[in-house]
Amino acid sequence: MKNFPMPRLDTNPALYEGLLKHCRLRPGQIWDDPDGRHRIGCLNASDKSDIQALMKSDKGALAIHDPPYNTAAFKRMDVVDFIAWCEQWVDNTTQALADDSSLYVWIGADQNEGLQPMPDFMIMMRDKPFRSRSLITMRNQRGYGTSKNWMAVRQELLYYTKGKPIFNVDAEYTEIPKILRGYYKKVNGQVTENLERSKSTTIRAGNVWVDIQQVFYRMEENVNGCYAQKPLKSCERIIQASSDPGDLVLDFFCHSGSTLLAAEMMGRRCYTIDCNPVYAEIAIRRLERFRQTGKTGWQNGNPFEREMSEDAELIALIDNRRSSKSFEDNLENVQASLL
Repeated sequence: MKNFPMPRLDTNPALYEGLLKHCRLRPGQIWDDPDGRHRIGCLNASDKSDIQALMKSDKGALAIHDPPYNTAAFKRMDVVDFIAWCEQWVDNTTQALADDSSLYVWIGADQNEGLQPMPDFMIMMRDKPFRSRSLITMRNQRGYGTSKNWMAVRQELLYYTKGKPIFNVDAEYTEIPKILRGYYKKVNGQVTENLERSKSTTIRAGNVWVDIQQVFYRMEENVNGCYAQKPLKSCERIIQASSDPGDLVLDFFCHSGSTLLAAEMMGRRCYTIDCNPVYAEIAIRRLERFRQTGKTGWQNGNPFEREMSEDAELIALIDNRRSSKSFEDNLENVQASLL
């Protein structure tokens, strides 16, 4: 397996700066999909004019947002400032969505910091024109252990609606096998449990998702350099349930481009943005790679392999992080694969 990962960009500012010159978008610019389906912008989610430039006269049927949790542009924010910032992009999302639409927001709950910012965000949303529908928990297979607390193995997803949007119940059926027991009752004098009474080998998804694999480096969809990548399967589930083919899906924090790629795979349009030129570029490259090869990510490679094997400045930056022999071996393998 080719081994040429890219370190996390949020903790490697020098590498991030070195990659900027290889990005085709600058702040304020928008990439229009040659196939006419998607738009990717290097835009600010909290800037009303940026969102108007993205949307023009279009309206989304669904928004899936994964904002940084109390940080913005790699800088940590006070929770009050963070919620004030969230209110701006929520208001912009409200204007960008159709009268009947759905909004999903991934949001963190730091158990070492008063569980913020999730409860603060939920309270702020009470004054918005959205109806709260569910608090979904996605279970991570690998958690963050501690000797003095419960292991954190969850990610929270808030589900809101505006008006009366569609909800495709059939899309909720999952690959979860018969692992969950309960709800016993007598049928014809015999005690049975809920899964025995069902003819299906799978069950509907509830608001606790235990069947979605957390993205890690051995998975094809892995995008090195991104630190909060959401699994494609989670995006697909949301898109199937809360949109129809041809609908417009919005994502104002594209990061690794998972929502964009899921929309491409499922016959939806997607308008997505990131204020960071590097992540906007990653999203474009991920879409292009999928169309060219059918691959959903780079596994243990990375979106900037060619640049990182040819650009002397980037080579020097990475060389400072790795042993010379290890780096040279990986560089030789990558250069050969690019020929």
